[in-house]
Amino acid sequence: MKITYLGHSAFRIDTGSSVILVDPFLTGNPHFEGNSVDAATSGVTHVVLSHGHFDHVGDTVDIARKSGCKVVGNFELVSWLNKQGVEAIEPLNTGGTAAFGDFSVTLTQAFHSSGSVEENGTVTYLGMPNGLVFHFDSGPTVYHMGDTDIFGDMALIEELHHPKIAMVPVGDRLTMGAAVAALACRRYFAFDKIVPIHWGTLPILDPNPEKFREAMEGDAGKVLTPKVGEPFEV
Repeated sequence: MKITYLGHSAFRIDTGSSVILVDPFLTGNPHFEGNSVDAATSGVTHVVLSHGHFDHVGDTVDIARKSGCKVVGNFELVSWLNKQGVEAIEPLNTGGTAAFGDFSVTLTQAFHSSGSVEENGTVTYLGMPNGLVFHFDSGPTVYHMGDTDIFGDMALIEELHHPKIAMVPVGDRLTMGAAVAALACRRYFAFDKIVPIHWGTLPILDPNPEKFREAMEGDAGKVLTPKVGEPFEV
C-alpha cells in the first residue's frame, strides 16, 4: 500500500484496485504548489472527506465530475455536494462504516465545526466534523483525525480499530496544537507511524511540525514528514 502526502490534510492512498483521495485541497494549497493536480488525482476511485471546510473539500467537485469517482462523507456534506454536481455520493454519519471492495471507512468523532461560507456571506451547515478510520484488505489500519482537539473517547477508537498509521493535526489555532496532539498520540494510541498535518498553510498556523516532534519525546522516531507528492510504502 502506498500513501502520498499532498500537503495540509490531503492524502492519496493506493491500495489494491482502489485509489483514495482524502480531503483533496490541492488548488490554492501552498504545500502542493509545483505539483500536478492531474498526476495526484489520476485513477481516483474514491474521495473521502472529514468535514465541509474549504481547505478539506478542496477540489472534490472538479475531481468527481472528471472521474466519476464516489464521494464519501457525512450525510449533510455529500448531499450538499450532490447539488454542486457530484453524482456518486456515499452518505455516512458518525459511527457508520461503508465497505468498498478492498477497503472500508468508518466515521469517528472529531471536535471541530463544519460548514461552507457562501458568496453572500451566509454559512451553510454541513453536518458534524469527523475523523476517518480506514481498514484495508492488505495494509495497516489508517486513522485520519480530520480537524480536532483531543478527547477522551480517542481511547475507544484505539480499542475498536487499533490504527497503526495516523494523520494528526498539530498546527494549533484551528485544531489542537503540538503539545496536546502529542499527548493524544502517546496517551491513547499505539501508532507505528504519525504524519503531522494542518500546519504551515495559513499564517495563523504553526509554521512547521517541529514542536510536535519535540513533544513526542521518546516516540519522536514515529513522526514522518514525507515530501509532498512522493509516495511512501506502509
